[in-house]
Amino acid sequence: MAADPHAFVSAESHYARYRPHYPAELYDLLVTRFALDGRQRALDLGSGPGTVALDLAPAVKTVIAVDPSAGMLAQGRALADERGVTNIDWKQGSSKALAELGLPALDLVVMAKSFHWMDRSQTLADLDRLCAPGAGVVVLSAGPPGTTPLPGWAKVVADVRAAYLGTVRRAGTGVYPEPEETFRSTLERSPFSAVEMVPFDQLVVRSPEELIGLQLSNSYSTPAQLGVRRSAFEDDLARALLEYDPAGLYEETIHTEALIAVRP
Repeated sequence: MAADPHAFVSAESHYARYRPHYPAELYDLLVTRFALDGRQRALDLGSGPGTVALDLAPAVKTVIAVDPSAGMLAQGRALADERGVTNIDWKQGSSKALAELGLPALDLVVMAKSFHWMDRSQTLADLDRLCAPGAGVVVLSAGPPGTTPLPGWAKVVADVRAAYLGTVRRAGTGVYPEPEETFRSTLERSPFSAVEMVPFDQLVVRSPEELIGLQLSNSYSTPAQLGVRRSAFEDDLARALLEYDPAGLYEETIHTEALIAVRP
């Protein structure tokens, strides 16, 4: 399924502020695994506001951050300016038209939560033509559904969201896409068929404000989808969360699987 350019309209600032970053150990792994020494060109495909690009930038010569959303790229540029990061090339585009972007030979491609929005097999075939010898593709995901226990507060959020938006996860003008096979299986039948998986777990503790902001960053509960009911949604969710845990601290162990794929 191709990315819906409308999926995150109105969610961009919340995505940039409330989505968690990947642990530093992930970038240490990429530096070691691909011998990153400041001379490489990396592609962050489906970059959003640069969640990966900003943290990967110190290890390479250039990160090309590609996203279909102008709003996401604007958030990323602002964050880069704040941090003094100058080696990210922000490009509006998508996995459907990689050949039109004029990309150089790539030494590393990273796709995080964007991968599930793509025509995954076609994207990997296209990347094979763009990647230099020895290059790799890294897909970051939360692993198969059900492999990580949900925190207790997740049901509280789901119940309030369902009361406002129903139980079908919508995304932009369509429905949230569920992959028909695992990402690993897709990679293993691609040109990058030698795949290893490295897991990372990180504990995140959020306040009610942060947890509400996180919901507004999701494609299936954006401010645009909530419309005039947004304020009531936020009030009801804050109330429900504090009823669940009056201390106002909500823990989650975030499980990330780094699928590192290279040509055999």
